Amino acid sequence: MTTLETIKQAGSDEKLLASTVSNLEAWLSGGFLPAWALQSIEALVAASAWDELNDRFYKTIAFGTGGMRDRTIGGIVTDAEKGNSTGPVPEHAAVGATMLNDFNIIRATMGLFEYCREFLIKELGYAEQPRLVIAHDVRHFSRHFCELAASVWTRLGGFAMIFDGPRSTPQLSFTVRHVGATAGVVITASHNPPQYNGFKAYFSDGAQVTPPHDNGIIARVNAVDNSTLAAYLEKDLSKVITLPASVDADYIEAVGENVLAQDAFENKIKTVFTPIHGTGSVASVPILKNYGVDLVLVDEQEVQDGAFPTVKSPNPEESAALDMGIRKAKETGAELVIATDPDADRMGVAVRDTDGEMKLLTGNQIGSMLLAYRIERFRELGVLPEGGTKSAALLKTFVTTPLQDRIAEANGLKIINTLTGFKWIGKKLAEYEDKLLDTLIEEEGISLDYDSTDLVKRCELLLKYSTFYICGGEESYGYLASDRVRDKDANAAVLMFVEMASYLKGEGKSVLQFLDEIYIRYGFHLESLVNIYYEGAAGSQKIANILRSYREDKPTQIGENKVTQFLDFGVQDLKDADGVEIPKQDLYFLTLDNGYQYAVRGSGTEPKIKFYLFAAEKVSKPSALADVKAKTRVTLDALAASIKADAERRAEG
Repeated sequence: MTTLETIKQAGSDEKLLASTVSNLEAWLSGGFLPAWALQSIEALVAASAWDELNDRFYKTIAFGTGGMRDRTIGGIVTDAEKGNSTGPVPEHAAVGATMLNDFNIIRATMGLFEYCREFLIKELGYAEQPRLVIAHDVRHFSRHFCELAASVWTRLGGFAMIFDGPRSTPQLSFTVRHVGATAGVVITASHNPPQYNGFKAYFSDGAQVTPPHDNGIIARVNAVDNSTLAAYLEKDLSKVITLPASVDADYIEAVGENVLAQDAFENKIKTVFTPIHGTGSVASVPILKNYGVDLVLVDEQEVQDGAFPTVKSPNPEESAALDMGIRKAKETGAELVIATDPDADRMGVAVRDTDGEMKLLTGNQIGSMLLAYRIERFRELGVLPEGGTKSAALLKTFVTTPLQDRIAEANGLKIINTLTGFKWIGKKLAEYEDKLLDTLIEEEGISLDYDSTDLVKRCELLLKYSTFYICGGEESYGYLASDRVRDKDANAAVLMFVEMASYLKGEGKSVLQFLDEIYIRYGFHLESLVNIYYEGAAGSQKIANILRSYREDKPTQIGENKVTQFLDFGVQDLKDADGVEIPKQDLYFLTLDNGYQYAVRGSGTEPKIKFYLFAAEKVSKPSALADVKAKTRVTLDALAASIKADAERRAEG
């Protein structure tokens, strides 16, 4: 039998899914696969590797609202994919409809280009060359995918700019704005396992794409005919521009805008920093050195390596990722350990406690301290009035700790909660920028170069005509303070945290003492995250069952507590504090009769459903804090157990 006949027989024998058979037939007959790719499929069929073929071809990788993310290396690596490689990384990214490979990178780039071309014609009334900036991290195939996308863009008639090596996601966001690009792309899978990579799309404002651009781009990507891909497989970099070193310097200068008390760095605080083999070393290290920080590097993790050989996962949300940094702190007597993930958009921290041990902080704690600290400094600088102002705002996601809401509320700030995903914070920043620019033209006849306006003047204008952004972020270790970047920025967060810790040291306080002061003033807040994993098609159905049942059979009681409020973001018409309608999403937010809350949503990148738990208790006096902490944890653990048991029941449908 021929390869295709064998595939169809495997489908008849139910060894291959019907969708797998259909996609394999389309790929084999599409005329776009090079010899190595055809040989790879033939080898998998000959080996009866049905599970592997199902994994690779059961669907076409979706270009979602943020782009694409999936494996680049198959569970089985064929000889044809390995090619001339003598190392652990094959020569070719795995062939497959679900895989992140050359074919899907080309398809995504073509769709993005077509959308940008049409957008410019509609916006300007004439054809203009779409300009694209592409950055990449250290992952397998990242440089190759970056160059391939740039090649495709220029061959289609666009203007493509790339960096000379790995750069962080926030630097891509900044550079899109800085060079006036139509769009941006970063090749990264953030902190996913080494076998993964991704293609994340940004628009001209420097933020990840949001409506209407996201759906428009998706439509153009889905409309690309696979038969057209072959013409772009060979890279041509002759028209691709490599960005100059000055662009790096400009980003580092912009990060410096986050500093509010430069004298604080005189209170030297020894800091261990690790990029966990990623891009954090490109900007964070020189930035910290510029401010004279007493810096200790984890040399083994300074090496850029997409295999992330010293950690199980390069995710600073996980304590094990900071183990080497903590050991280095013990060896050197450092007071802080700071880690960034591979594309340097997330930051994790450990600080020394009263017993001399290094204690890990949560993303909620870090964000809350940065907020409280920046409010204090802005007030000292005369930017914020004592009573606060609704022209200054905290921006955070709904699933980020309510402690930040309490801090902002007590200080008279506007509180904007957004859906999960930093793109929504970026969108809100764009709205504030647009409002300022439009109002200046209408009322004063002034046209403003927003990013070239210094922080003090920008702040003054935003407070008068729009909304000034104090800072914000999300519980998953993402933070942002400067609106010259429109995605979470770990390079800036590293600098802000060291500034804060140094300032506190000058006042004779530790980071943990400052955190306790916040709890005493605003109430003790404790958060917990319950993840329930459901793999495969059956697992997807269980996740769907839970989400559907929350809508159709709303919980009235969880454990010993009654539900007093139920928000369904997928059905209810909800608005933020600016009166702007919040887009519909399958997110549920519940409040219980003891004041505790929890949120429910399916993960956008992993086969799991997530439950975000929020506890809050008043602290009557400082001496009561330890007891409040202990009792709250017991209550929250019991709530977590009740939520999990209820979810497992709902999963069965």
